[in-house]
Amino acid sequence: MIGTGASGAKGRAVSTRLIDRYILRETLKPLAGSLAVVLIALLMERLLRLFDLLAVHGGPFDLVVRMAANLIPHYLGLALPAAFFISMFIIVARMGEDNELDALQSTGLSVPRIARAFLGLGAVLMVFSVLLFGFLQPYGRYGYSAVYHLVVNAAWDATVPQATFVDAGDGVTISADIVDGTGRNLNHVFVHQKRPNGETWVTTANSGTLAATADRERILLTLNDGVQVRTLPDGRQQVLDFGRLTLDRPFQLVTEPFRARGSSERELTIIELWQEMRDPHSILPLNQLQSEFHSRLARAFSLPLLPLLAVPMGMAAKRARRGQGIALATLILLIYHHTIQLGESLADIGRVPALLGIWIPFALFAALCAWLFRRAQVRPGENPFAALFDGIDAALTRLARLLPRRAKDKDKAGKKVAP
Repeated sequence: MIGTGASGAKGRAVSTRLIDRYILRETLKPLAGSLAVVLIALLMERLLRLFDLLAVHGGPFDLVVRMAANLIPHYLGLALPAAFFISMFIIVARMGEDNELDALQSTGLSVPRIARAFLGLGAVLMVFSVLLFGFLQPYGRYGYSAVYHLVVNAAWDATVPQATFVDAGDGVTISADIVDGTGRNLNHVFVHQKRPNGETWVTTANSGTLAATADRERILLTLNDGVQVRTLPDGRQQVLDFGRLTLDRPFQLVTEPFRARGSSERELTIIELWQEMRDPHSILPLNQLQSEFHSRLARAFSLPLLPLLAVPMGMAAKRARRGQGIALATLILLIYHHTIQLGESLADIGRVPALLGIWIPFALFAALCAWLFRRAQVRPGENPFAALFDGIDAALTRLARLLPRRAKDKDKAGKKVAP
């Protein structure tokens, strides 16, 4: 009898481990898909702006790739909580629709036991988020700023793309309607100059040629058959017609190096933040260091709480309510995200201590998640989300009944007015 009991317990342990692996495997599929979709959507919006930036300032295409790569840790931090929550919600809702949850509970597995795989995955993602928020994002932000500096302040190569305004530095902007293959023989040239003495010079010419001096220290722009309008600081204007005019400016092929990392608290790793908080001679404001440190930890520690919210919501949404559940989940996560952000902003300016401004919203969110999960465990039939979804269904049904009636009333009114 003892041997039979031991073998039965061992069999149940093996079966529950198989269930955990099944739940994890099914969760990782939508998690990977959701992360990919959200990351691509966020990066595509930013890539359009990066291409515009590159078109204005010039530079090779690989700079855009480097800037986008440095943005991945930032956008991954935004996408990970939403993707994790949505993947758990979808799996629990599907298991409810397929009666898998009922079958598991009928074998004696409780709701916390079923959710153990989700909680374990949340703990793993929490550790990953500490690395992401604490180390990858600071280096990514600095890398993005460094490449941005390179694009904006890159040394001009003394060429002008066709029909493009080029910032040649020192307040000089050049454009040409027609440019040959070298980028230096121009037709229908426009030059805008902001002079150090406050004057503004606008020059147009029929043609022009760009060339560098022998020592490569100055660039020469020779213009032919044009007009130059000089606007003085007092508003008076001077007009100069010329047959040939040469403009020159300093020219250097080396871009000034970017500043060292650490001028902003957002570029510091979590270890460096802790060290700066303890350094009485730190040049960074203590309020900003504390708010940045605590907000990173709060965001990372929020991930293990998401299963406590996703499981009861998924159990309540098993009757074709996935759209409502995803919309509600998005709303809850946005409110929580902006509440943490508000506490961080108030802590930055010293209105509230970082411990209160950030950890009180975290504690309230944790209490809400724990209460909802407890209700789903103790009273599965009285899930608060089920009642909420019922109310949403009732409101949508009433709205659907009102809309056709209003349309019919308008049609009747139109028929009465028509001759």
